[in-house]
Amino acid sequence: MTESQKSDDTAAPSAAPVPSPAAFAAKPRPASPAVVAPQAPTPAPAPPVSLTEAAKWGRVEGDGHVFLTVDGEEHPVGQYPGVSPDEALAYFARKFEDVVAQISLLEQRVSSHASVADVRKAVTHLREQLTERAMVGDVRSAEGRLDALEASLADAEAQEKAAHETARAEELARREAIVSEAEQISGQDPERTQWKSSGARMNELFEEWKTSQKSGLRLGRATEDALWKRFRAARTQFDRHRRAYFSQLDSLNAQAKSVKERLIAEAESLQTSTEWGWAAGEYRRLMDEWKAAPRASRKDDDALWLRFRAAQNVFFEARQAANEAVDREYSANLKVKEQLLAEAQQLLPITDLATAKKALQSIRDRWEEAGRVPRADMGRVEAGLRKVEDAIAHADQENWRRTDPETKARTDSALTQLESSIAALEDELADAENSGDVRAASKAREALDARRAWLETLQRSAGELG
Repeated sequence: MTESQKSDDTAAPSAAPVPSPAAFAAKPRPASPAVVAPQAPTPAPAPPVSLTEAAKWGRVEGDGHVFLTVDGEEHPVGQYPGVSPDEALAYFARKFEDVVAQISLLEQRVSSHASVADVRKAVTHLREQLTERAMVGDVRSAEGRLDALEASLADAEAQEKAAHETARAEELARREAIVSEAEQISGQDPERTQWKSSGARMNELFEEWKTSQKSGLRLGRATEDALWKRFRAARTQFDRHRRAYFSQLDSLNAQAKSVKERLIAEAESLQTSTEWGWAAGEYRRLMDEWKAAPRASRKDDDALWLRFRAAQNVFFEARQAANEAVDREYSANLKVKEQLLAEAQQLLPITDLATAKKALQSIRDRWEEAGRVPRADMGRVEAGLRKVEDAIAHADQENWRRTDPETKARTDSALTQLESSIAALEDELADAENSGDVRAASKAREALDARRAWLETLQRSAGELG
């Protein structure tokens, strides 16, 4: 055996190695953005190579050269020296079986909706291996299966594209919803905006945007840039409105504080006054101005009100203490006036006007001498005495009306005129009845009845005057 033959006997087969189906299945693949490929099944151990089947497509020469027959034409696939012809044929047939196993694996992946791009790339790779003619087997059959795989990929690709478009449309709708809500919040009337809740919601929308930007489906640079510009503009407008609103609020708050600080200063200047009536009126004026003044912030307004109220309390508590001291001093006067009131009430009902008037004058003189009474009782006792005074005044007026000469003369004249009018109407009624003039008689009778009623009223008044 020559050196070259020894070299040939120990050399590895001259065909390039092909990855096994298991190695190919374990190769990492980029995940589809729209469809997640399921875990590919692990292929079962390859069955022994059928030499009978392999012999249909290839042969081995004595020196270990192996040939493949395709469409009646032989192609050298490689050499495996130093082994039996069956072993050399089996080696290259097994390479073909590995490709067939990978084709089967791809067929399973297509049925499992694997990534079309990944499967298409694997099909191209296997087709290149078959084209190299470095194996022994039914190459045309394997190529036909690859053709069928590529044809089935068209439908899968359409489905994948539809799923991608659906996912993209959903992602676009989510982004549009985020932007639209942000624009709606930023477009609110600043005077009616609930800044705390609106600001919190705007922050939530920003977090949703970042999550979609980080983990959501890509929408294309132009689309994403346009949406981001709208979202950013809405946030900017919201922040600008918020700053302007609170700046104005701070200004109004400062103005309100200034007004109320002035009112507090006035209230504090009055709190030691002992001119009770005048100072109480001033406090009423200050309270009216306080109510009309603009409100400061709740915290500031509450603190200012406590100061204003404290100044009022100092004055009114001092007035209350002074009134209580006066009431204690006037309690003896009250007993005197209650006795005088009881004496005055004994004058009712009035039977002798002159005596009642004289007694009332005496009571009044003593009433004035008794002095002031406690404020709580003043209205009660004064009203009681006024009731007696009103009764005597009414009786005096009635007495004057009855005894007034002019009133009596006017009444007598009216009686005389009315009696003459009645006599004339009686004559008219008699004439109308005698002549049969029913209408004239009815008119005269109505006038006569009215005059008689007036006469009765005047006669009653005249009786009272007499």
